[in-house]
Amino acid sequence: MAVGSIIPATNPAVTATINSATSGANSTTGVDSKTLAANFTQFLQLLTTQLKNQNPLDPLDTNQFTQQLVQFAQVEQQLKSNDQLATLVSLQRTAQASQALDFVGKTVAVDGTTSSMKAATGALWNLSVPKPSVASITITNEIGMQVYGGSYTMNAGLQEYFWDGKDSNGAQLPDGSYKLTVSAKDASGQAVTVPVEVEAAVDSADLTKTPPILSVAGQDYTLEKIKRVIRH
Repeated sequence: MAVGSIIPATNPAVTATINSATSGANSTTGVDSKTLAANFTQFLQLLTTQLKNQNPLDPLDTNQFTQQLVQFAQVEQQLKSNDQLATLVSLQRTAQASQALDFVGKTVAVDGTTSSMKAATGALWNLSVPKPSVASITITNEIGMQVYGGSYTMNAGLQEYFWDGKDSNGAQLPDGSYKLTVSAKDASGQAVTVPVEVEAAVDSADLTKTPPILSVAGQDYTLEKIKRVIRH
């Protein structure tokens, strides 16, 4: 038998220059800096031309001049902020990648019901039992066929459920991924929800994904899904 157990600018030319710079702020950062530098030079030339050729009887409105300067300064500030943000994102990705690599080879606990079973080591799940219950546990293979089942009396608390990988007739099953399902009731017959965790080693880390993806018992998890590190 198998073993299962619980354990605004007004000059059109100036306005066009400002709009061009603003539009550039939405493109690649490297191009933005060059675009801004070129537009800034053109911007100053246009303002200088305005000052030289203004009508003495109708001089350039100081308020308009100031608004044009402020608008361009805002564009420059936005680009600098984008550069800083890109740097922060890059640093965060590097930190996440380093952290993900550090998990490889460690045994962790994650929320999940599918675990990897090997004949030499069996499979292990953690059950968070909220109250004393009688639980019916079934294990199914990758195609959804039930291969093992049993009824257990469980106390409240975090408990381990170990399965040796043998079916209900005692035959050893092939290595692979198996899913555990729990149906529990308390002493009054009311259904009890029992959260299940998978306890397994981190096989690999995919650093090409953002955030990085960890492979645990054949399933993919992001870093925030790791609940505990069991052992190194």
